[in-house]
Amino acid sequence: MRYYITLIFISLCFHAEAQEDYATLTQQALETMWKAKNEADYQEALDMYEKAFKIYPDSIDGTGLYKASVLASELKKYDKAFEYLVPLAKMKTDEDGYPGWSYIVGEYSESEYKNLLSDPRWDMLKLKAIIDKKEFYKELQENEDEFYNVAESHQTKVDKSRILFDEIKNYNPYIEKKHRDYSISFKINDSTKTSFFIHLPKKYNPEKKYALLVFLHGAVRNNALADFQNADSNLGDWNRYYTKYAEQNDVILVFPKGSKQYNWMAPDDGFFMIPEMIKQIKKAININDNKVFISGHSNGATGSFSYLMKQPIQFAGFYGFNTYPKVFTGGTFVENIKNRSFINFSTNEDYYYPPNANDDLAKLMHGINADYKEYRYNGFPHWFPKFDESEPAYQILFNDLINRNRNPFPKEISWEFDDEKYGSIDWLTDIKLDTLKPKANWHQNRNFKINKWLEYDENDSLIIKTVDKNAFDFPRKSGKIKAQYENNIFRIETSRISSFKIYISPEMINLDRKVKIYINGKLYFNKKVKYNAGFMLQSFEQNNDREQIWINCIGLKI
Repeated sequence: MRYYITLIFISLCFHAEAQEDYATLTQQALETMWKAKNEADYQEALDMYEKAFKIYPDSIDGTGLYKASVLASELKKYDKAFEYLVPLAKMKTDEDGYPGWSYIVGEYSESEYKNLLSDPRWDMLKLKAIIDKKEFYKELQENEDEFYNVAESHQTKVDKSRILFDEIKNYNPYIEKKHRDYSISFKINDSTKTSFFIHLPKKYNPEKKYALLVFLHGAVRNNALADFQNADSNLGDWNRYYTKYAEQNDVILVFPKGSKQYNWMAPDDGFFMIPEMIKQIKKAININDNKVFISGHSNGATGSFSYLMKQPIQFAGFYGFNTYPKVFTGGTFVENIKNRSFINFSTNEDYYYPPNANDDLAKLMHGINADYKEYRYNGFPHWFPKFDESEPAYQILFNDLINRNRNPFPKEISWEFDDEKYGSIDWLTDIKLDTLKPKANWHQNRNFKINKWLEYDENDSLIIKTVDKNAFDFPRKSGKIKAQYENNIFRIETSRISSFKIYISPEMINLDRKVKIYINGKLYFNKKVKYNAGFMLQSFEQNNDREQIWINCIGLKI
């Protein structure tokens, strides 16, 4: 409770003076409602809402109407309940993004308004809400269909492999979009779906390739999946600086919605969502495949770090605000960062992850020559993005984003994993484990101890707690592979690996010469590699990547 009350207090700083007073009064009313034990307490809370409505009629919001109507219903003041319910039901969306009809036909409506169900006015409101809901979803589907609409393409009918390569590289079926903002549904499984919200640049041009930034929200355990989202709940408040600098730099923003079960941190059930969403977006929008980025706050920042450790192929760079830098579903193999980069924005009053641990992580990262940067902001708590003083961090983020590009064909790769779902990195793919084999001498875990942690005591004071914990856990045996190529020669070192594949691009090798592959010093392959049209099409359909184009693959067993 302390956390949310503090956030509400901070949020008052972002409104005009009249709005501050209205917000203060309604917050007091809400707290009185929470603490209510009898009818007199409920009446006191309702009186406080009505006082706020009377003094600041231009500030009345959906949340206020909703809470006042619930209180009036509980007190069996039917006329007053409908006085607030009627304008609430007419709202297209309130300040939190909820459509008015959702208060009448929502999951908890009949329990919250149980005293109104026998009133004829409730039946009228419900009938209208059902109609509004149907229209709402119809419009949502029409917009989604329009978002995915592209020009007809004949690319898949090309027969000659060399021509097909050029066709894929120059593939552009994209057309103009009617809107800047879209709420897009996303299927998790046959019975579950969520959504992502996408915000386009002001003058989106389908002929131009755009950078894309995915933002992962925090508090995954306190969030629920949503089959629609809107601009108000994504583009302002905590995310206002993402919106501001994306606007200035023509960056597309994407906001997925996760939950306790399906998210980017733990468990692993929802980890597939973000890569799959990006693939779907690439079917509809002209994305620069070498400029796809991911950021987040709190649990979302941990998610960003987890994609860096487990599945970075699609991304050029990773960012996190108030990060807990750890993989919670397996081992944290920090050397995997050497394939990409990470920028961490931390604060010295963060209960989520202590500053001394961030210092030790930075030392570890610099010790392995990782592309890792740590920016510390002193005097701020975990909810740093809420403050105006966080703006310079976003300037750093977008400056890095604009200047950074993914190298789709890196000359060197180092990859460690303990789950074969994540046994792929760029041109090394489908790597299989053999944990019965002995571990190579160069295959070592990197870790450090954390002995101090910050937490709030019963007086809301931040104190230092003594702990004894490892920064990372390693619950399973892992495998590791190191690879490099130059002049048509690939040299691979493996530890606890049984097999893998090498994807080939003409931008990596000379196709007129033989390719040689050495594994642990032994020659395993010495042949020319040709274009394979079927493989090219299958690969492109799987990843929708026009920069990292594979023309064939070589399978190798050790």
